[in-house]
Amino acid sequence: MQLAPPFRFLDPGELREGDLRLVLKETVLPMASRPAAYRFEMQRLPDGARMGRIELRIGQIQDLILYTGHIGYRVDPPYRGHRYAARSCVLLGDLARRHGHAEIWITCDPENLSSRRTCELTGAIFEGIVPLPEHHFFYKAGSRTKCRFRLPL
Repeated sequence: MQLAPPFRFLDPGELREGDLRLVLKETVLPMASRPAAYRFEMQRLPDGARMGRIELRIGQIQDLILYTGHIGYRVDPPYRGHRYAARSCVLLGDLARRHGHAEIWITCDPENLSSRRTCELTGAIFEGIVPLPEHHFFYKAGSRTKCRFRLPL
């Protein structure tokens, strides 16, 4: 039996666009049920104010594709309305491509209209709404369904 090579994190390079910069804060090694992940802080240029966070998860496991998504983000309330989440998702596209992804999935709750709009602004394609299985941590947290968006890279 041949073992898979250990996961190798890549240098994300400079991730900036206009007044937005993503700064790598942490990498998370893969475990049995958790994919490898890059965690970034969204910062405003030129003052470096923290505006939110975004995570890129690497892999093609069913949970990512159906429920959790390859990307998760949160923009802090004072900075909402400037498309920072959508712009951050686009900035992470090259890093995902370098890990072999031809597309990434982004999910959100159907009633989260801001997040749905963010997905649309990235150019992601709405692929439908799926029910969450009762054992899923999102279900246990109160969600029952997820919108799925596919972003071709």
